[in-house]
Amino acid sequence: MSYFSTFILTLIILISSFYVGAHESWEPTVYSSINAHAPTPLPDRVVLTWEEDPATSQSVTWRTDATVKRGLAQLAVASANGRAMEPNSFRATTIYLKSDINEANYHSVTFRNLEPNTLYAYRVGDGVNFTEYYHFKTANKNDEPFSFIYFGDAQNEVRTHWSRVFREAFRDAPRAAFTLHAGDLVNRKYSDSEWGEWHEGPDWVNGTIPVIATPGNHEYLNYDDRSKELYWTDKSGNDIEISLVSMSKKTLSLGNVYKVSFQQKEGNVVNMEVGETGIIEKVDDGLEAVSGFKAEEIVGKNLYKSPLFARQREVPSLSEHWRAQFAFPIQDIPDPKLSETVYFIDYQGARFISLDSNSEKEIQVKWLRQVLESNPNRWTIVTFHHPVFSPGSDRDNPEIRQLWKPLLDEFKVDLVLSGHDHTYARTGSIDFEGIKNIPEGYEKAFDPSIGTVYVVSVSGPKMYKITKGAFAKNMIENTQLYQVIDINNSRLRFRAFKATGELHDEFLLQKREGKSNLLIETINGDA
Repeated sequence: MSYFSTFILTLIILISSFYVGAHESWEPTVYSSINAHAPTPLPDRVVLTWEEDPATSQSVTWRTDATVKRGLAQLAVASANGRAMEPNSFRATTIYLKSDINEANYHSVTFRNLEPNTLYAYRVGDGVNFTEYYHFKTANKNDEPFSFIYFGDAQNEVRTHWSRVFREAFRDAPRAAFTLHAGDLVNRKYSDSEWGEWHEGPDWVNGTIPVIATPGNHEYLNYDDRSKELYWTDKSGNDIEISLVSMSKKTLSLGNVYKVSFQQKEGNVVNMEVGETGIIEKVDDGLEAVSGFKAEEIVGKNLYKSPLFARQREVPSLSEHWRAQFAFPIQDIPDPKLSETVYFIDYQGARFISLDSNSEKEIQVKWLRQVLESNPNRWTIVTFHHPVFSPGSDRDNPEIRQLWKPLLDEFKVDLVLSGHDHTYARTGSIDFEGIKNIPEGYEKAFDPSIGTVYVVSVSGPKMYKITKGAFAKNMIENTQLYQVIDINNSRLRFRAFKATGELHDEFLLQKREGKSNLLIETINGDA
């Protein structure tokens, strides 16, 4: 090898070493959520909902930054020759929202006087900057077959885990009429980043398949507000003003345990260890000094259902993002606070009713009766977040069972869809003989003379244990699921799929003249 060749080879090695060394010293940096989820002048978070009749109207909402003062939507009957479309323009209603990371304007348009069973093309923007064109199809006025997808809680790690569940569901039901979400769409109601991640999962699908949603407790409460003041009750029944001052998590072989410190107004401190499901596992001596309760009177009980807990000082309030980004029906409801959380939608022979299980449950009873009595549809499906029958020992909801179930029974509601419990449990015909340790009323979780099927499901990665699932026909824990429901005249087909696309549960409901529904178990191919 010549001297020159040797020189060149040495130079190449030195340069390569320099670049390799530079590469090895590089470290990634966290991309700010403010930057990742900040609005721009270009529309994002496009979502279809219904404010009025799905056969003759369609609502759409989208977001821009606050510099865009006007929203505009354009709509035309869809054509195979896109250049032949002649869109009409519609001025949007605009709402300003200052979130925890930015300022934005949310724009909303309701297209009215549409033709039933017709495919439309639309886009949204400000008159200059527009999205691409989306399609949506209006409902048929008649009782035509359709499908929809039902999701339980997405809530945590939405971008990492729930998005794949949604996309797997869309693979199974790309022609679904809409998606139904049973609450806890996000974990922190005020987190703009989490709402952004929730929209990212469906992405453009929310702009072409409408959304029906009912709020969960995480759309109401600020769980991360460490300065939130609480009221406890001492053993004599007196109020104690207490503040949550710290919370840390430690992971054990049996799961997560939270070390929690509370401080009395006078300065006394109570330290506890609380499990993932809210069960108090350990308390220090400060508890008796503050409240009069001994440790053995409190340990083993749910913190928020124990004799210690009285009430939260803060009145739960709905996420400010809810009404800004969704346009649900504004109907004659008993309290304005329930606007766009309590409503019904009629779709091709089925009435879908959303109740708000977080707030003012008693005053919804009269409204629910009216909506059930006036229902002209063959099918009735009700959704609310907290289940009538819970598979978790510390998560029972007797108030809902006492207030709402008698009406669900009286009108033989077909299907009730809930979330909250981060498991899957579905009622059906079982032998209750010998079943113990279940709350009152669970022995009739499925009554063949009524025929209502109750389902609790979860689509996100947060999971709880099944501790009293004996009432359920089918149940599973530690599993993310989605559900596809097909309605065809007098038959409803329900299928629950795992996140990986495997069928987990299936049943049919068959309408019978003058009788309750016939429940047919089909998971083993019986029908």
